[in-house]
Amino acid sequence: MADTLDFIAPVRRAASDLRPRSGVILLAALAFAAAGGLLGPGPARIVLLLVAGVLALVAGWSHVIDRAAQRGAAADRARLAPLLAHDPAPTLIARAGGRLVHANPAATDALQAGQAETLAGALQGAVANPAPLLFRLESRAQTAGTAQEHVVTRDGHLRVAVHRAGGDLFLWRVEKPSDRGQAGADPAPLPMLTVGRNGTILFMNAAARDLVGQRVRSLDRICPDPPLRPGQVNPIETRDGPQPCLAVELEGAAGRRDLYLLPGMEAPEARPDGWAFFDALPVPLLKLAPTGEIHLSNRPARDLLGVESSDGRRMGDVMEGLGRSISDWLNDAASGRGAAHSEFMRVRREDREVFAQVTLNRTVEEGRTVLIAVLTDATKLKSLEAQFVQSQKMQAIGQLAGGVAHDFNNLLTAISGHCDLLLMRHDQGDSDYADLVQISQNTNRAGALVNQLLAFSRKQTLRPEVMDLRDMLADLTHLLNRLVGEKVELSLSHDPVLARVRADKRQMEQVLMNLVVNARDAMPEGGQIRITTRNVALDEPMRRGRVVVAPGCYVSVEVADEGEGIAPDKLQKVFEPFYTTKRTGEGTGLGLSTAYGIVKQTGGFIFAESSPGDGARFEVLLPAHEETGLAAPEADGPGEGEPAAQPGSGMVLLVEDEAPVRAFASRALQMRGFAVLEAESAEDALELLQDPDLAVDVFVTDVVMPGRDGPSWVREALETRPGVRVVFMSGYAEETFGEDQARIPNSVFLPKPFSLTELTDIVQRQVA
Repeated sequence: MADTLDFIAPVRRAASDLRPRSGVILLAALAFAAAGGLLGPGPARIVLLLVAGVLALVAGWSHVIDRAAQRGAAADRARLAPLLAHDPAPTLIARAGGRLVHANPAATDALQAGQAETLAGALQGAVANPAPLLFRLESRAQTAGTAQEHVVTRDGHLRVAVHRAGGDLFLWRVEKPSDRGQAGADPAPLPMLTVGRNGTILFMNAAARDLVGQRVRSLDRICPDPPLRPGQVNPIETRDGPQPCLAVELEGAAGRRDLYLLPGMEAPEARPDGWAFFDALPVPLLKLAPTGEIHLSNRPARDLLGVESSDGRRMGDVMEGLGRSISDWLNDAASGRGAAHSEFMRVRREDREVFAQVTLNRTVEEGRTVLIAVLTDATKLKSLEAQFVQSQKMQAIGQLAGGVAHDFNNLLTAISGHCDLLLMRHDQGDSDYADLVQISQNTNRAGALVNQLLAFSRKQTLRPEVMDLRDMLADLTHLLNRLVGEKVELSLSHDPVLARVRADKRQMEQVLMNLVVNARDAMPEGGQIRITTRNVALDEPMRRGRVVVAPGCYVSVEVADEGEGIAPDKLQKVFEPFYTTKRTGEGTGLGLSTAYGIVKQTGGFIFAESSPGDGARFEVLLPAHEETGLAAPEADGPGEGEPAAQPGSGMVLLVEDEAPVRAFASRALQMRGFAVLEAESAEDALELLQDPDLAVDVFVTDVVMPGRDGPSWVREALETRPGVRVVFMSGYAEETFGEDQARIPNSVFLPKPFSLTELTDIVQRQVA
């Protein structure tokens, strides 16, 4: 059906165009026929008669088709007239090309539709030169199905709309703005002007005429000095005298502009300088002087900076973070020096930490240089960068701590070992005994400091065991009460069915002591420290800050104080090594970082929460230990309370590159009854073992040595001596070579620094 209509429409249009000329065409046909009759028989006569016949057929065809179209139009009018009769807007039905089919009463009254045969004729009195407008609208409606335009006329605005109505019919509506509201109501209560290209006022609504007091033809009559500028507050000549008005511009068609006047209004944070559009832009923007004063800021920028107003502020008052002076940076951008004028800066806010990327653009206003700063929220980017830097920092500190610990532990082993040898030759009545005890105690303190370095880098050697945190805290309570003093009250609250955990008891005690000491220092005037333990069961992942805790069963230990709390910007840094909020000499910044390293190496989590004035809460979350019924492995070192080992016997091959350590270990083992064969390198040890008559019971070897390391030479030696047991010594953490040790049978690990008793006991157990 649609294809048939598409075919008929052009035929109808052609017939309609030819109908007025059908008489002329018929006369031409008669003329050609007469000329052919005068000629004699021949080809020319035949051609003339054929032309006459064709012209006669065209004239008759156009007459028949036009009559049929008129009958169809009458039928269309009869069908459409009841539908459009009560439409208050002028509505017309026309065929493609503009021939009118029907006009409703409103169109007959408002337009010249009663006397016109075409749509252009109907609109002639309302719109100047309507033909181009109608052609544009009909062309767009042919493609899109509908089209509309707003037209400025001498009587105001008109809205001309067209819709395809099927076949070659189009429905046209001509509306005035008042048609869509109540009679006489102005749909735009604000004063509105329609201005042409040269500043001529084409239309003023009633509100504009009431404001100005007269009908004017040019903008110069309203705002003669300076000319009216959109986006700023202009002095307007009104009926009541000069009045400030904010001008807002909307672009129209064909170079026309619609200007809305807002009398008595000021642009936000704007003076008459043409920058009132700032608040309408969604991008954070600042207008700066080259000296740093903030002249303007829009709402997104003030939200990012956390201020209500930028009046009287300078760039340095709201941002920080450049390595050089902000004024120098602004001067370079204002003068065009340098290629890059974009920097990452920290916003001076107290509620939270915010970073912004600031890009400066230079412009000129009334002969003066100004800077436009485009701000981009870079908080997430800087957060990711901080995580990466923190990871690199921890890795670098871990490598440094591992290297320092190895060399330092060798020194401590030699010092403490020879001190033990001296103590064996002195009793408590000797004058030197107290000095030797002091040396031994300070050596142990130095060893504890090395363990702290290893703890926050997660490279210490842990001795995990299954334990109940309630028992550990019960044993630790006496010491904790002594640490907090008399002004602070320590309270404990336990879950009666607390699950067990697998952790290093000494290290967990260190974590709790560090947290309690920090809580005590946060309450110099006294208060209460609450230690709470409970079971935590997670059915789904739990997100705490940047950390996601997997589902499972955990044991929680919370230490809460009643101090002043920690500021939000400092809370993010409390676990960093060497970061402390205490005064110089009161803290090293290693306490919380050590606790963090121990907990993470144990497989747990530690979280800090605080609000200024509401104290701080630190929570340690450890995985609950699942009982498997298997016996716990024996500890590598001597257990607490074990009786001293009996004198030993057997051959020990001692391999140590540090001469002081080797000398101490050799003397200690010989004093216990062992035969000792010394070697200062792995190569020397393998050379000694080439003697088949040499019987060795235990290899005591350092792990890291110049040349071949301990595990490699031991594996080679065990190929010919498979029954020899091994004791590995190292100042590095056991985990650095734990996989190598696991593949060597009958091997144990002895961390440095070690005492004389620890060395001899572990060798004795290997020989036994």
